[in-house]
Amino acid sequence: MLRGLYTAASGMITQQRRHDTVTQNIANINTAGYKQVNSVTHSFPDVLISLMGDKETGGQKTIGRLTTGVFAEESMSSFMQGDLKETNNSSDFGLVSSLGLIDPATDQPIPFDASGKYVTEDGEVIYRPEVFFTVQDANGETRYTRDGGFRVNAAGDLLTDQGQRVLNTDGNPIVLPPGITMDQVKSDSLGNLSYDEDGVQTDLATIGVVVVNNPHQLVREGHGVFRVDNVQAADIRALEAEDNASVRQGYLESSNVDTAQAMVDLMAAQRAYESNQKLIQYYDKSLEKAVNEIGRV
Repeated sequence: MLRGLYTAASGMITQQRRHDTVTQNIANINTAGYKQVNSVTHSFPDVLISLMGDKETGGQKTIGRLTTGVFAEESMSSFMQGDLKETNNSSDFGLVSSLGLIDPATDQPIPFDASGKYVTEDGEVIYRPEVFFTVQDANGETRYTRDGGFRVNAAGDLLTDQGQRVLNTDGNPIVLPPGITMDQVKSDSLGNLSYDEDGVQTDLATIGVVVVNNPHQLVREGHGVFRVDNVQAADIRALEAEDNASVRQGYLESSNVDTAQAMVDLMAAQRAYESNQKLIQYYDKSLEKAVNEIGRV
């Protein structure tokens, strides 16, 4: 009976974390470049149930397995492409990517699922590469984001909404020359920036866009910003012309949160939480009866 209490309690904790994750997604529906988070749950190690002293086998007879609970192990980000929204703002940039990989065994494109994952026949998990803008935080560390809602300060620095400096392909902050505004700056599909001054077209910089071959090595820091703790495992490289990705000026990438599915997940988590809560109340009443009534006899 106590095992049932622990199992129900672990279910309540898991559903609470699932509920918090879905709530976070719903709160960021209108956040540019936001990537949906999915809660991954796993069961505790199963307990093997055996019949002791079985007459037929002369020893133990396996009956089955008993699951002792569940827990929310981690939260996985879904890097599925969000819709582009036209803003006509020259300081807004959206990333469009549909990068793919070729399966060396079949020499055919790998059929990734909606979450960007593919499992081979050998059980190997392969993730679809994704592209990100490179920015610099207040400590001078390189970070990655899909939010291209940039702005320019009085010094001409190109910044994110959170004040982080946008980097070029050399890892240096992008700074506009004095007297030049973003309305004069144009970008091509690879993020090459140039500006027109008195009829003369001058190259400015190239926005630092990188390809992360294993995006699930990215660690979410908040405000749509990610960091990399293991650069080698993430396998990061610069965006190349042959990559099926592009930079779109005057656009912003919307969040990839599925509103309808988020509401379904929210209600499912709430109902599962209530079910586990009722189980705990049931066990509590059973223990109360065992102590106060059966115990008297």
